[in-house]
Amino acid sequence: MDRRSIIKNAGIAGVLAAGAAPAVHAQAAVRWRLASSFPKALDTIFGAAETFAKHVKEMSGGKFEISIHAAGEIAPAFGVVDAVQQGSLECAHTAPYYFFGKNETFALGCAIPFGLNSRQMTAWMYQGNGLKLMREFYAKYNIVNFPMGNTGAQMGGWYRKEIKSLKDLQGLKFRTGGFPGKVMEKLGVVPQNIPGGEIYTALEKGTIDAAEWIGPYDDQKLGFNKVAPFYYYPGWWEGGPQLDLFVNNKAYEALSPENKSILENAAAYAHTDMQAKYDARNPGALKQLVGSGTKLRPFPNDVLAAAFKAAEQTYAELNEKNEDWKKIFADYAKFRAESNLWFRFTEAKFDGFMQNQKL
Repeated sequence: MDRRSIIKNAGIAGVLAAGAAPAVHAQAAVRWRLASSFPKALDTIFGAAETFAKHVKEMSGGKFEISIHAAGEIAPAFGVVDAVQQGSLECAHTAPYYFFGKNETFALGCAIPFGLNSRQMTAWMYQGNGLKLMREFYAKYNIVNFPMGNTGAQMGGWYRKEIKSLKDLQGLKFRTGGFPGKVMEKLGVVPQNIPGGEIYTALEKGTIDAAEWIGPYDDQKLGFNKVAPFYYYPGWWEGGPQLDLFVNNKAYEALSPENKSILENAAAYAHTDMQAKYDARNPGALKQLVGSGTKLRPFPNDVLAAAFKAAEQTYAELNEKNEDWKKIFADYAKFRAESNLWFRFTEAKFDGFMQNQKL
């Protein structure tokens, strides 16, 4: 090859390098939008999406950015599944059980009455069949899911009047998050599915008689103690509710392997971080609430016994009419039984002893 040929080929190579490199970098930049089902005021549950986006940006060197939008900004709190399914949004952060009206099976990806606690839920998802089974189900809605947060066991809510027995639930207009209402109806409760940002006004105006949200830290921020004096525990319908990142399947498949890994790892970090924040912040908030006059009460035993019976009846009914539910609940229930047997000898015994000590 003569000198002029070498120079000519080198020149072409240089042009290709100069022209191709910027194109590659342009394709590598990813900009997504995430719709949350929660208001910005809640730095824990809404904040999980912000934590996730921050880590995605950092791990990608700024090449993968996700803007976070509170409930109602670009999609209604209960409209995020439709938006992701239709591809008008790349992703959403929500509580899957909000969408039980589409199919009760959504609830199994979040929480059901007398279901798994938070550690058990994470174990079922990551080491059991939970993630596999739920992804098969969500695929029908063009969704790929990632666990992204858990509140831990929740409180049983705020009541304008005292609950002394099961009969006090008759006709009670109670705000609860989606699926638990199916069980509560059997107890005579009239469930109301209201977004978090609208609960205070409904409770203040008497549109509802009682409401549950999460626990002391968030409940105090939302001011429920100002309009309902009685605070009950435990939230037997939410022993370990998991929040999910819902991603449109086409948007997900368009990501590079590197960005898929970044997405998964950032969601896993946010998953752990959310519960750590609740566990750290709830104790102090509960002390403040009680100190300011909140009347803390356990649910009467007849309420818990009747609720458990109603839950088991509901699951049996769903097994008869919903094949999606039947398939996944069978695995869920088996995992619940085995995990509770183990926790009986370890966590429960240890926690029970420690909580009776003077520390």
